[in-house]
Amino acid sequence: MALATGIGSMPGTDFAESMRIVLGEVGGLPYVPELPARGVHAGMIGRTLALLEGLEADLQPDGWRVGVGEGTDVRRARSLLLHDLDVAEELTQGYQGPIKIQVTGPLTLAAAVERAKGDKMLADHGARREISQSLAEGLRTHVSAVGRRFDQADVVVQIDEPAITAVLTGGIPTASGWSRHRSVHPPEADQLLRNVVDAITEAGGRPVVHSCAPDVPVELLAGAGFTAISFDLSLARPDDVWAETFEKGVDLWFGVVPSTDVSGTTEKALAERIDTFFSRFGFDEETYADRLVVTPTCGLAGASPQWARHALALAHAVSGRH
Repeated sequence: MALATGIGSMPGTDFAESMRIVLGEVGGLPYVPELPARGVHAGMIGRTLALLEGLEADLQPDGWRVGVGEGTDVRRARSLLLHDLDVAEELTQGYQGPIKIQVTGPLTLAAAVERAKGDKMLADHGARREISQSLAEGLRTHVSAVGRRFDQADVVVQIDEPAITAVLTGGIPTASGWSRHRSVHPPEADQLLRNVVDAITEAGGRPVVHSCAPDVPVELLAGAGFTAISFDLSLARPDDVWAETFEKGVDLWFGVVPSTDVSGTTEKALAERIDTFFSRFGFDEETYADRLVVTPTCGLAGASPQWARHALALAHAVSGRH
């Protein structure tokens, strides 16, 4: 039977209410949401920096920076994360099944965070390796701790890589804005991702990856060891690589529900888009139904509270058609 879930972010600032909506709407794959409206410390970057081992972060006027000492914002991020997990643990008492958490991936993190002397960590090979290893060590601790909190659940860890295509193709601007950082070649990208995948697996979690970028590097992500790829179906070209990846055992999570308010969206039309994608490769519903997860196209932070609830319910309804 197919499942449904959300990507991660939700609108508003009331975590307990967002968690109740998630539990009430998505069915068999709930997640611990992110509420970036509470401030930068609650966004995907700040939340992930709170997990790093051996690297201290602080918020500077031009954004997050590592190697300058632990700041109040990262401490705030850590405190909020622990609070959210406390609330989620309380609201999921007795739950059995998978539960998902989200973390920014090493490539996107390197493209978003600056070194102590300025410019992105992406600019330096050693810095990229350092942030990947720091994240991996932090995830070993974090995933184990989450597993103890939800001791009857299976922990799914979604690695968010929205910038991965830009990182691989040299599309990230430098601090001056006049040029672009050099592309990260696939063998290095594979190792940076593999560090994180291995840490999640060793801590007892299931590693999946999400990217709402165009031209998702399917082969790279599958090769790094992710067990599922979550993507925006409207941006995906139906190349054979998707079929080959699916046949190798990597599940596909289809982002089909609009992440912002759109009228006239029906579950029947969305279900047909998924079926059409699979039918191109000769897969019938019996082949993919048990390995399918339906999601919004991206996070729901920019949606109205009404649409966020409806989007999750719609994803669940679409999954129920398979």
